[in-house]
Amino acid sequence: MKRILIIVSILFISCEIRQAKNGQIYSVKQISDIQANLIFDKTKVFPNNSQISISIVENGLAKFYGIVRKNDTIYSLSNQDSVFEVGSITKVFTSTLLANAVVENKLKLGDSINDYLNFPLRDDTKITFQSLANHTSGLPKKPSNLGFGPGNPDSKYRYYDEEKLKKYLTEGLRLTYKPGERTKYSNLGAGILGYTLCEVYKTDYESLIQDKTFGRYQMKNSTSNIDKIVPLLVKGLDTDGDEVPNLDLSALVGAGGMFSTVEDLSKFVIAHFDHSNKELQLALQKTFSIDESSDRGLSWRILRNTNSQPWYFHNGATPGYKSFLVMNTKTQNGIVILSNVSGYNKNQNNIDGLGFELMKTLE
Repeated sequence: MKRILIIVSILFISCEIRQAKNGQIYSVKQISDIQANLIFDKTKVFPNNSQISISIVENGLAKFYGIVRKNDTIYSLSNQDSVFEVGSITKVFTSTLLANAVVENKLKLGDSINDYLNFPLRDDTKITFQSLANHTSGLPKKPSNLGFGPGNPDSKYRYYDEEKLKKYLTEGLRLTYKPGERTKYSNLGAGILGYTLCEVYKTDYESLIQDKTFGRYQMKNSTSNIDKIVPLLVKGLDTDGDEVPNLDLSALVGAGGMFSTVEDLSKFVIAHFDHSNKELQLALQKTFSIDESSDRGLSWRILRNTNSQPWYFHNGATPGYKSFLVMNTKTQNGIVILSNVSGYNKNQNNIDGLGFELMKTLE
């Protein structure tokens, strides 16, 4: 058996931690020993070249911490401005675009998307904007005409263009349950939401999200266009630690096609602590009750805690990356984790576990 060497002490030294408030960055003290031990314990099982980037937002201030595993040893590094795929955290941003459209009186949450598309849906099926955002539309997880692609199971999305999406909506659309009856997670629904919003604004997804969200919150290294961030991009890894191609969702980009950094996502989290921000507060409002412990906002999963202060949560997983985001807008605390740990890695849930455990150290 190959001997594995892990240097624990590196987690506690030689790391640049920075803190952000109102867009300003300055040096601060290290994270706590408890937090460092949690990071080590949850990440030691990942393959070589795995990289984890973490933001710990406490009382409205963000601290950054990063690690990389090389030669079976964990090293700390400054990677808060390194770019990762965020996967389904993109859905939160697509729903924020929806909330912004409502605030701008472009549409209402209860409007049917039928009225905003220039082609009819099959059987005149009615689908509302809200049902797409909170996964109550009745749409399946994937379109029936997705087809096949080479490599990993998600590579087929690369070939799912606007023409195929229109063909599905006009000829293949079939709901699996009555809209509003229950919630069932749908990448297809989130992708259709992003597509329809682009039709509303007469633009493409990248232009829309840069204009309405990334620009507004000074998220300078966030994009849905990989060509813009190649020098800063951390390569995604498969379950064996080998590099994999980045995900391309084509027409369904609104479901998971975004790239970002923990520094940028921290700015987005902190923006939610401003309760006068109409679009962000609308996105957080409860729209559906899932069970006794959680609700659904617009994409956000709302976790009810015993202290009566909800946590707003979303994560993401792609063939080469795993991401996590949780926040409490009352205490102004939050955790953001981006990694190049594969969503197919058997230990990928460690990222979620780490995020929740780090959040507990703040609450």
